Amino acid sequence: MEQGTPGEPPTQSAASGRIPLAVVVVDGAGLVSHWSVGARRLFGYEKEEAVGRPVGDLLPVHGAIPEDRESYGAFDGLGPDLETSLDRRISYPAAGRARLTGSRSGGDCRVDVLWWAYPLIGPGPERLLVLAADAARLAAYDGPEGAHTERDVQVERIAPGFALHTDFPGADELAARLPEILPSMSVGESARIVAQVLELGYPVLEFSHHDRVPVTPDWGVARRAERKERRQRAAQAAARGLPVAPDAVDDEGEDLEYAAVRERLEFLNEVSGRIGSSLDLSRTILEVSRAVVPRFTDVAGTYLREQVVAGEGFPEGPPDETTMWHRVAVEHTDEPGRWDDVVPVGESMPFPAHTPFFQCMTSGDPVLVPRISEEMGNAIASQFEKRDIRPLINHRSMLVVPLKARNVVLGFMILLRHRERPVFNDMDRVTGAELAARAGLVLDNARMYTYQESVADTLQDSMLPHIQPRMSGCDIATRYLPGTLLGRVGGDWFDSVKLPGSRTALVVGDVMGHGLNSAAMMGQLRTAVQTMAALDLPPEQLLRNLDDLAQRLGEHYLATCLYAVYDPIASELHLANAGHIPPVLVRAADGRSELLDLPTGAPIGVGGVPFESVTLRVAPGDRLLMCTDGLVEVRGEDIGVGLATLTESAAHPAASMDGACDTIIRALNTRGGRKDDVALLMARLNGIPAENVAHWRLAVDPAEVGRARDMVRAQLRGWSLEGLSDTAELVVSELVTNVVRHSRSSRIDLRMVRSGVLVCEVEDEDQTLPTLLSAGPGDEFGRGLRVVSGLAKEWGTSRTRTGKTVWCELALPRR
Repeated sequence: MEQGTPGEPPTQSAASGRIPLAVVVVDGAGLVSHWSVGARRLFGYEKEEAVGRPVGDLLPVHGAIPEDRESYGAFDGLGPDLETSLDRRISYPAAGRARLTGSRSGGDCRVDVLWWAYPLIGPGPERLLVLAADAARLAAYDGPEGAHTERDVQVERIAPGFALHTDFPGADELAARLPEILPSMSVGESARIVAQVLELGYPVLEFSHHDRVPVTPDWGVARRAERKERRQRAAQAAARGLPVAPDAVDDEGEDLEYAAVRERLEFLNEVSGRIGSSLDLSRTILEVSRAVVPRFTDVAGTYLREQVVAGEGFPEGPPDETTMWHRVAVEHTDEPGRWDDVVPVGESMPFPAHTPFFQCMTSGDPVLVPRISEEMGNAIASQFEKRDIRPLINHRSMLVVPLKARNVVLGFMILLRHRERPVFNDMDRVTGAELAARAGLVLDNARMYTYQESVADTLQDSMLPHIQPRMSGCDIATRYLPGTLLGRVGGDWFDSVKLPGSRTALVVGDVMGHGLNSAAMMGQLRTAVQTMAALDLPPEQLLRNLDDLAQRLGEHYLATCLYAVYDPIASELHLANAGHIPPVLVRAADGRSELLDLPTGAPIGVGGVPFESVTLRVAPGDRLLMCTDGLVEVRGEDIGVGLATLTESAAHPAASMDGACDTIIRALNTRGGRKDDVALLMARLNGIPAENVAHWRLAVDPAEVGRARDMVRAQLRGWSLEGLSDTAELVVSELVTNVVRHSRSSRIDLRMVRSGVLVCEVEDEDQTLPTLLSAGPGDEFGRGLRVVSGLAKEWGTSRTRTGKTVWCELALPRR
């Protein structure tokens, strides 16, 4: 924009695409309340002369269109007369071309103008905004070669010539309503433009071939040639005295109808472009509601079936009086907060059969209520307990449109117009139906995506274990992060398994690939690891068996796995690796962290590859960190960088295990490019002090049963657990007796461990596992394990390298 001095028009190039613009605001009484510098230059009246005068005196448009209509070219006969808009007989934006007489701007006192009239709805005295431009200046835009024609030009925006100072009292109100005229503008932008256009840098009209305001003066251009041809045929017929066909006469009503249809098509096209920008259901709901306010309606309330909001899939069956409808959005142009207390977002309610809402949701068709009567307002208000909604709805025009997808009503929108605004008509009903159809499809897409996300989350949650934070001799914390770009379901997992001897198995694995197939494979491998861990297999043998299983499940799947067994009594870690990234061990003594150097091994599923295990000594307080490669691997970056960051962040002190996990996640997850899912398991290896472990070697002799009871009672007295003596003596007596009677062992080892529970273990050299029997009334044997099962919190059996162990846990008394 070229600058100039106030009161002088800026220099314009014929090819600049800009022309000066007159701005006139008319109040409800038809008097001019604002007259711009552009209006003074175009029409010749000074501001002092124009403000307060009837607009008809300044813009005498009656009979303005001359006989030589051909001189108007592309704008021949378009739109209603300007007079029709000025006297408020038209309630929608209009545009056209007119030759105004009585002007003092030129020698012939005639001005050929293009004009746009925008009714202003709502509070405030201003009722009409008229923009006008010199048609001759626009014709100059054609250029010498005629590269641009008037019919090609479309309005892009209104821009100021200078910064300006305004004392116009209606500027704020007009700025608040400008989005009704130019709905693609933000409120801040509209306020700036109104402040500058009204008073007064030199406002201009900028032209673009791409963007449009709601009303442009090219309505009916495509039909210009057809109308001209009809006029010529009619003239020829009349000259020969022949009858003239009815359709040979230009019909202004036809033009108006065509303009209204075009305007609605543009509105629907604009709405379609503004909704559905994401698959987030909440955001989509707001987009749909905000797209219609204030341009199409003043109030828009959106209701959805509760199943849709809850992400429970497609609702079944037609709605009825018991169907609950969830209010998900309320948009309005009233003062802030006016609707919030009466119809708060988030409320659920049914609608009875006598309401128009029930009629809409059961028929699937729009319901039009030109004016809400007192009787209907009372019926609607009866649904709102202790809240009077009648002042908000009575005497307003209402349109209820269904939100449908695949012939199922997902919800509906209640649209209300202010009393001052024209009532909804049949054309609005059609427009609303089309709007609802498009919005319904967008909402259904968002609903389906939300539902699929919910299914994926449920599937992933069901496959990931809920690990107890405190195991025997160690504390555990975990984190799982779904992939950022490749779907919410993946093949990463972690787990912990309780083992005999107060030991704990820790495992982290990663099935290569993503999606449901990888997640299903992960679930099978995780279940297999739990089963084989319960058999107390050595780590290398467990991975060997898991590799065989993976090959039987399918040759196309590979997985990495890191398996560790922690013995808190011996303070040892036994680890085996199948192609997984190494774990990190943080030493409690000096805070030093290191990547453990383990034999890597091949991934699970390769087949025929041996696995090795490693035994490490650990100290109480040491921390073991195991994770999948999604945490440390970033595309385009060496994995060594991620491993170094992991090792460094793991050594940072933290107030808790969860805090330590969060520190690691923050250190590694902030780097860009992560797409894979992440599984992280951290275990603090607390150990079990020697004073909490008691061990005895017994002979395979019936007399040893009584000695075992005496030793148990004495040990529990020393641990101040006398309350467990009777129960512990009974279960130990049954376990030792079972070995004496049925085992071929030469020795019995009895051990008790006090940690979070009291563990009693009996080990012998016979690998035959005892089973729980159902003893009859006359049976002499078979009740021992049933007694143990009834008294113990948990019990189990497992084979060892030299025999078997039978163990049970007793809950410690509450202090």
